[in-house]
Amino acid sequence: MMDKTPKQAFLQIHPKDNVLVALRDLAAGEPVSFLGRHFALKEKVNAKHKFTVQPMAAGEEVIMYGVLVGKVTEPLSEGSLLNTQNLKHAAGDFSQKTEEYLWQAPDISKWLNRSFLGYHREDGQVGTRNYWLVLPLVFCENRNVEALKEAFLKELGYANSSQYQLQVRELVSQVRQGQELRKTSHPEISTYAASPRVFDQVDGIKFIVHDGGCGGTREDSENLCAVLAGYCVNPNVAGITVLSLGCQHAQVSILQEKIRERDPRFSKPLLVFEQQQMASEAQMMTDAIYETFVGLTQANKCRRAPAPLSKLVVGVECGGSDGFSGISANPAVGYTADLVAALGGGVMLSEFPELCGVEQELLNRCVDQETALRFETLMRDYAGRALAVGSGFDMNPSPGNIKDGLITDAIKSAGAAKKGGTSPVTDVLGYGQYVRKPGLTLLCTPGNDVESTTGLAGSGCNLILFTTGLGTPTGNPICPVVKIASNTNLATRLPDLIDLDAGSIIDGDKTVQETGEEFLEYLIGLASGDYDTKAMALGQDDFIFWKRGVSL
Repeated sequence: MMDKTPKQAFLQIHPKDNVLVALRDLAAGEPVSFLGRHFALKEKVNAKHKFTVQPMAAGEEVIMYGVLVGKVTEPLSEGSLLNTQNLKHAAGDFSQKTEEYLWQAPDISKWLNRSFLGYHREDGQVGTRNYWLVLPLVFCENRNVEALKEAFLKELGYANSSQYQLQVRELVSQVRQGQELRKTSHPEISTYAASPRVFDQVDGIKFIVHDGGCGGTREDSENLCAVLAGYCVNPNVAGITVLSLGCQHAQVSILQEKIRERDPRFSKPLLVFEQQQMASEAQMMTDAIYETFVGLTQANKCRRAPAPLSKLVVGVECGGSDGFSGISANPAVGYTADLVAALGGGVMLSEFPELCGVEQELLNRCVDQETALRFETLMRDYAGRALAVGSGFDMNPSPGNIKDGLITDAIKSAGAAKKGGTSPVTDVLGYGQYVRKPGLTLLCTPGNDVESTTGLAGSGCNLILFTTGLGTPTGNPICPVVKIASNTNLATRLPDLIDLDAGSIIDGDKTVQETGEEFLEYLIGLASGDYDTKAMALGQDDFIFWKRGVSL
């Protein structure tokens, strides 16, 4: 399918910007007219990349999204392509909250009386899914978790037959019949649906494995327990089975303490099995299977009921970003975030290395000085830790980011921050802390996609909007992850990964606001269980918690 040609050839994102973004491939020598200036491009500028609109001296600042994103390292004439050789990362400094913030909330009249069908929990939270969760406190129990997974999923009707297993089976058949090997087809997963579910009101049994819990620092083990406690308290979880070895740093008592901190009246089934207290592994597994099955019969009694949209807690995330992400998908998600915040719901913006350069704007959006100081402290501490190990936020952009136009961390960050919309910052949380207030919360996580989405779910999100320009298979065990393409080419090329397409903004067919409203409507249906995301269908249940210590 041919790419649709955007109605515009280039874009100035913010009135203060002194560079333009190519919306399509522009040839060397192509004439450009912009605000009374007329010049020709010095070389080819691929779509998503940036070029100068005026002569620039070495050391001169480059402004995008209205903020400093880099400094040129050599003299450039107008119409010059910006690249990693002539532009280096630079970002504005930041200090305490310096001004009051007045927010113009979007019109939410059409959603005021809307609701979604969710699972109401005793603590007042509402889940968008009804999952049973199985987790290990230490990596030593991963094999037993996998054994439980194999035992439960197919027997209870939660596992699709693997199309890849069927392809291998076909190749084995060809060998046994002495046939010449030929590549098999790759049918859609839905072709091989699971058998009917035994528990029709339980959306799935989710199994987490990880490489933590012992052998590292006590801080990392406590942080792991904090994140796992957040998963237990998350409204998408109906009950939990915990496997523990017994001697590890991540003790059952620590997990229980972290759960009580988040919910002092926690009442969900929490089934704990500690192997070193058992007569045998077989006894532990038999007990775990029986008690989990009994718990599932209770979880199956839950029914969806109407809930106000204020019960949505939406994480906003990006990964595999490109030069269009900050123009289309991220601003559209940001508008959705503003609608959710205005409706009294929660929004969580993570990935602190990708807020580099927009800190002052976020500080000024904080509701008070205490919240602003919390954000400033976490940002400076994180940056300091990165520098202490010979790294820095400037090293954040990946080769794929750079190839598709995000050539400095400040450019990437200025676009990534658009996912948070424009509402006031009501709270700031460290990794593993649980959501406390409605509105926009800043959650300190790495830019690593899975470490970040793991943190969002562990902090109470019941849905995640995930933008991408290059494509990503990232998902989450307990929180539906919606993949949104920044460009229509990606949505067309990888339809098995992408749920929604923001490329119509680049093409000039829809506005950011129209697209953001469509995203909210999609979320309402998703929250009600009307459909699953592509990541859910593919079983993309990724879990990596953020380890900050050393191995001992």
